[in-house]
Amino acid sequence: MKVQLQLKQTTQLALTPQLQQSIRLLQLSTQELEQEVEEFLRLNPLLERVDGKDGAVDSEPGAFESADSVDSGPSPSAEVEQESWSFEEGSGTGQGGQGEDEDEGIQQDLRVVPLSLRDHLLGQVRLMPLGERDQELVATLIDHLDEDGYLRYAFIDLNSSVSDELGEVEESEWLVALRILQSLDPAGIGARTLSECLELQLLASQATEEDKRLGKKMLDHLEWLAQREYTRLRRALGIEERKVRELQQMLQHFDPRPGAAFSATETRYVVPDVIVRRTERGWSVSLNEGVMPRLRVNQVYANILKKGTPGHSMSQQLQEARWLIKNIQQRFDTILRVACAVVERQKDFLERGEIGMKPLVLREIAEALGLHESTISRVTVQKYLLTPRGLFELKYFFSSHVGTDSGEAASSTAIRALIRQLINQEDIKSPLSDQRIANLLGERGFQVARRTVAKYREAMHLSAASLRKSL
Repeated sequence: MKVQLQLKQTTQLALTPQLQQSIRLLQLSTQELEQEVEEFLRLNPLLERVDGKDGAVDSEPGAFESADSVDSGPSPSAEVEQESWSFEEGSGTGQGGQGEDEDEGIQQDLRVVPLSLRDHLLGQVRLMPLGERDQELVATLIDHLDEDGYLRYAFIDLNSSVSDELGEVEESEWLVALRILQSLDPAGIGARTLSECLELQLLASQATEEDKRLGKKMLDHLEWLAQREYTRLRRALGIEERKVRELQQMLQHFDPRPGAAFSATETRYVVPDVIVRRTERGWSVSLNEGVMPRLRVNQVYANILKKGTPGHSMSQQLQEARWLIKNIQQRFDTILRVACAVVERQKDFLERGEIGMKPLVLREIAEALGLHESTISRVTVQKYLLTPRGLFELKYFFSSHVGTDSGEAASSTAIRALIRQLINQEDIKSPLSDQRIANLLGERGFQVARRTVAKYREAMHLSAASLRKSL
């Protein structure tokens, strides 16, 4: 086999570290970006925050306005001017965030620990005149409750969880311990089924003895109540339709998950990246200055590097600091450009609500701004617009289209809004079927199949017609 040398020219995309960082920052949420910046500040002494006074500006930066009298408005694809309001090289003397009062750090370590369901129940048990054996059995039951407050274990499976000193535990002892547990607050705790949970709350309520008797009997037919079989319930209980409605409303006020209120849940806050306001000239779109990190290169260290040799160990950190500042600014510029283009196309939504939503795809915005679809995709995820109609994720404004009789397209979001509107206005004694909703939409000029209506209805967590039926 003869060995030959050949020259071949190929084109390959190389992602530089700066480009990789730019892509990463673009897809981060506001909270994730703040965490990333904090990590850079910790590791890079040449990077510091700008003091609030140093970074303040007199005018509103990066604003975009579209006049209602102009169909297209100013082109949102125009390059956004890079302002100095957010990033600059200053003359600070050290890394930002240092020198705070030590008491502040101590206060940050203090946490308000919520009371757990277990502690809440055990606290009540300790106040009861119970023997050590009963206390341990009740405590064992408490340890086996799920997060909703239900006991999902059989008594025979709990014997292995008690100490050897108790010996064999009879089922009657477990039943006594269970009754003690079910007498605790909150009402319904320790139930083994939904029916038992609601019955415990019924017995602990201020209802009359007659209502408690009828309510307990209704709970014996809970599946009929769930299936809206009101005629069968009325006959089984021997009461009028009005009384069935009263009992149903009473049971609906009970909590099917009495232990969930004690579950430790983390509260997540959403901060808008862009603010949309109504002005005399139209809709104004501007960045939220409160979420933009104000960074600069520490000039003291930068001057030292200028006097040193080119191969100084901190030269790389200086370059990384400048990259970060530039990439963060580019991130917010891109978000603003995309937001402007979206608002320009969704003015009807801002004016009329969901019914005015226009069909929009990523490709349309990408072509208008001269960007790649993947870039638009990164911008629209976990980036939020604060509008007079509420707070929305950018991707909310993108939706598929549905055909109309006129040959135009309607947004699937607008169709969902119409479906919800029809269901809200229906007769609860004779709710609209999916086919009937499709026919009503057809009368309004929207070509929607029954299965599409069912898909949209389920996506909005709206029950089928048989489950929406009420007295």
